[in-house]
This record gives sequence, structure tokens and C-alpha cells, in this order.
Amino acid sequence: MGIIVVFIAAFAYVSSTQNHEWGGADGQAEDVISQLTGGTYQPWFNSIYTPPSQEIESLLFALQAAIGSMIIGYFLGYYRALAKMKEAATATEQEGKSNA
Repeated sequence: MGIIVVFIAAFAYVSSTQNHEWGGADGQAEDVISQLTGGTYQPWFNSIYTPPSQEIESLLFALQAAIGSMIIGYFLGYYRALAKMKEAATATEQEGKSNA
């Protein structure tokens, strides 16, 4: 619990004392590529769809993350339930053998 409090305090201190601009990894990668190539790099393709605003872009990203999380959660739950069913079947089989 103490570690969590330290992290929250450090985050609050850094967030309130400095001017931060939150950006994604795409922008950082673009900057590095521009530095390495001297600004001569041309992208291979452009986006098919450009959202009309940052809010829509964030919404689509969050939706994509939610769908991915549901898929991962489904398979984790499926395999956990499968393991429990196998364990229960093995226990039932062992009881049957001991009663015979």
C-alpha cells in the first residue's frame, strides 16, 4: 500500500510542477525517423480514414482496446473453466475407482 501512495505522490508532484504534453508513441517514432533520415523519409501509405477530431480518435482507440480485452478475457476464462472441468472429472474418476 505504501508503494502505491509513493507512486501517486510522485505522479501528482511531477504533474503539477511541470508543463507536460501527452503524446503517443507514433509521434515519438516519427520524430526519431525524421532525425535519422534528415527529414527525407516519405511514408509508404496514408491512413484510409482520418477521424474528424481527437475525441473520436480516442474513442476508437478505447473501443479497440475494449474489444481486445474482451477477446483475451474470454479465452482466459474458457481455458480456466476447461482446466476446472478436467480437474473435476479426474476427481470424480478417482472417487469411482476408490468406491469400486
